[in-house]
Amino acid sequence: MSKPVFILNGPNLNLLGTREPHIYGSTTLAEVEAMCAKKAKEVGLKIAFRQSNSEAQLIDWIHEAIGAAAGIIINPAGYTHTSVAILDALKMVKHPIIELHISNPHQREEFRHRSFVTLAATAMMCGLGVNGYPLAVKAMAKLIEARKKT
Repeated sequence: MSKPVFILNGPNLNLLGTREPHIYGSTTLAEVEAMCAKKAKEVGLKIAFRQSNSEAQLIDWIHEAIGAAAGIIINPAGYTHTSVAILDALKMVKHPIIELHISNPHQREEFRHRSFVTLAATAMMCGLGVNGYPLAVKAMAKLIEARKKT
C-alpha cells in the first residue's frame, strides 16, 4: 500500500490520558498512535496520525487526503456535532471514511446525538474506548481491500 491512511483527531484529544479519564480513559494520544502503528503494520497499511484543535487544520488535512491517502479514520471530537465545513470537506473524499469516537455519543448529552460527519462516513465506530482505534485500522484495511475487488 503506497498511500497512508490518515488518522485525524480533533480538539482536546491531545489531552487524552488526563482529560476526563472517567469518559476517555488514561491512555495518552501518543499511546493510541503506537497502537495504531502496530495494527497498521500487522494489516499492511501505512498511517499518518495527526491531531489538531483547529477546524481549519483538520479541513486542510482532509483536502490533502483526497489525493494523498487511501482512507480516513477521523475522530472529529467536538466538531462532530457542529462542523458543516468538515462534512463538506469529507463529502469530496472518494476513499473510505471511518468516523470514530472513544465514548458512545448516543449515551451522552442530547446535543452529542447528532453527527454531521456520519453523513459522509462509510462506517462509524463508537463506545469501544481507545481500543476502537486499532479496530478501525483493521476495518479500514478490509474496506480498502474490498474496494480493490470492485
